Amino acid sequence: MDITKTLKEYLDELSSNSPTPGGGNVAALCGVLSASLGTMVCNLTIGKKKYTDVEQEISDVKTKLEQYKDTFVNLAAKDNEAFDNVMDAFKLPKDTDEQKSIRIRQIDDATFMAAEVPNEVIKNCKELLPIIRIVAEKGNQNSLSDIGVSALLLSSAAQAAYLNVLINCTALKNQTIAGELLKSAEIRTEDIKNESNDILEYIKRRLQS
Repeated sequence: MDITKTLKEYLDELSSNSPTPGGGNVAALCGVLSASLGTMVCNLTIGKKKYTDVEQEISDVKTKLEQYKDTFVNLAAKDNEAFDNVMDAFKLPKDTDEQKSIRIRQIDDATFMAAEVPNEVIKNCKELLPIIRIVAEKGNQNSLSDIGVSALLLSSAAQAAYLNVLINCTALKNQTIAGELLKSAEIRTEDIKNESNDILEYIKRRLQS
């Protein structure tokens, strides 16, 4: 993801007939937005007298959230790169048996990486959710709806990334490795959905009380 581009430029690229940026890139973007919202709530907490007792903890959380922002930005860029590598592999010559063998191997290697990048998005979503929970429980309670959106975005990021793991795993030659990768991604995604829903229920109870 090229963060030097304007939002309009990004949206124009996203809606064009170019395959990148695509769904995998947007999955990582949802992670960026989630971490950014979490950082915002931390900033709205730090320096407030009411939250003096948790200020250091929230400050530490903010540092972690900023790191995850960078991680998701990098994963968004890697998603574009991984897809481009798959397309490049398909363009390799296939005139001889040797060329065909090399081409098949390159396609499979590139496809595995195209599955591994969204799998990393899912892993980072799972790591980030407990941090979002801390912000929900201890951060500025006037911003509960914002941290709720952050939790929702993480769940969306994971589910969107899972679809990209799935589509690439179905194309892998080694279905044993594909099955293992897909299963671990599926389990993590389900865990993220459940934890995100749990955070949202907590937030709804607090907002209604």
